Amino acid sequence: MNKTQIKEAAEILYRAGQELDPVAALTEKYPQITLDDAYQIQITNIDKKVSEGAKVVGKKIGLTSRAMQEMLGVPEPDYGHLLDNMVLEEELPVKLSNLLQPKVEAEIAFILKEELKGPGVTLSKVLQATEGVMPAFEIIDSRVKDWKIKIQDTVADNASSAAVILGSRMIPVQEIDLKHAGLVLEKNGRILDTAAGAAVLGHPAMAVAWLANKLAQYDISLKPGEIILSGSLTKAYEVTGSDIFTATFGGLGLVKAVFAN
Repeated sequence: MNKTQIKEAAEILYRAGQELDPVAALTEKYPQITLDDAYQIQITNIDKKVSEGAKVVGKKIGLTSRAMQEMLGVPEPDYGHLLDNMVLEEELPVKLSNLLQPKVEAEIAFILKEELKGPGVTLSKVLQATEGVMPAFEIIDSRVKDWKIKIQDTVADNASSAAVILGSRMIPVQEIDLKHAGLVLEKNGRILDTAAGAAVLGHPAMAVAWLANKLAQYDISLKPGEIILSGSLTKAYEVTGSDIFTATFGGLGLVKAVFAN
């Protein structure tokens, strides 16, 4: 894609988000779109939002399970940016009228105290650079109609990210076995799913290491204070109405997401 097409594609997604009107997949309009093109589209819209007053406060990692990678035909995860206006309060209802077709993912959030810059970032380096971890919900949402996406579509769309809700406790990483930390995910009091931290690339910190090494290609580092969402432990679950989701992690506590029509 040339620069004009990159800008045009970014505007299509930006307008869809502003008007809450989903659009056809970019891979239909631009069959030649590459992953590099998609990341350029993502950055174009992040830069636009920052110019409008938003602040980058972290990153999100997606497609961390082998099943999701195989479904989209990709060999590695993807990533997007978290902005300050995407961080929501746990007890405040999330208005469905502000979203298009939301789903929730239960994740472990890393809060960094030191810079991480690849190449060569390892699991142990991630743990050394982490202030603590928190239970989190990521609300994902697609600006593409009916979630009919390929990997280039979700990457261009800021990895289909919409919002993040953090729990109320931050736990030092040395106090929890992240690989074996269990998860019970509930919707309206009914258990939807269970999992363990190992569902994310074998260990959630491996996802953060992947991100730091991936960003090194663009001379970008992960900064102290950033929130890094390490990826969903289960599949994403649709929000169907005034739902209440809770995610309880062994050793971490719980996080709640409340939705309202």
